[in-house]
Amino acid sequence: MAPASSTRTGSRPRTWPTAAALTLGFTALLWVLEAWDQWTPAVLDDDGIRPRSSEGLLGVLLAPLLHGGWGHLEANTPLVLLLMFLTLLGNIGRGLAVTAVIWLVAGIGTWLVAPSDTVHVGASGLVFGWLVFLVLRGWFAQSLGQVLLGALLFLAYGGILWGVLPGQPGISWQGHLFGAVGGLVAARRFASRDETREAAPTPYRRRA
Repeated sequence: MAPASSTRTGSRPRTWPTAAALTLGFTALLWVLEAWDQWTPAVLDDDGIRPRSSEGLLGVLLAPLLHGGWGHLEANTPLVLLLMFLTLLGNIGRGLAVTAVIWLVAGIGTWLVAPSDTVHVGASGLVFGWLVFLVLRGWFAQSLGQVLLGALLFLAYGGILWGVLPGQPGISWQGHLFGAVGGLVAARRFASRDETREAAPTPYRRRA
């Protein structure tokens, strides 16, 4: 009989290259669209969310891709890069599902609640949703590592969550609020103890 050998099975592939590629690709798309908006006769911002209008429903899908100028986009870019990457890291499919939930909850909530004579654009709803998801998912998953990461993110960026409150002229607090709600929904739905088990070491399988 041949000597037994040990091989590790079920090892999870590295996801960080895919997470990084998707994050950079999405961010590049935001900059391309803003350049198109700035340098051509097109007025893409008009395609944002127009609350309670039928044509404004298209903005639910388009608004996170559009920004009200370079300054708006520059302010969002660092957190888009960080938080999207962390959301996708570890499980690309789950991260995309989380992003879809935040995207739709932020957009539909804004469409239902915001004043009818306004147009809402920007990736801030996604930023708020990703941040809330990352802060809370460790509690739902009962994962110490994720709790610690969430605590660090909250200490570093939790101050922006005041943006869910009304009061700042020209700021879509509705987009921020419902983005955060989307992050909570996604954390409750997708963060589970399964993540902790998936991250646990896979046992060796011996073959004769």
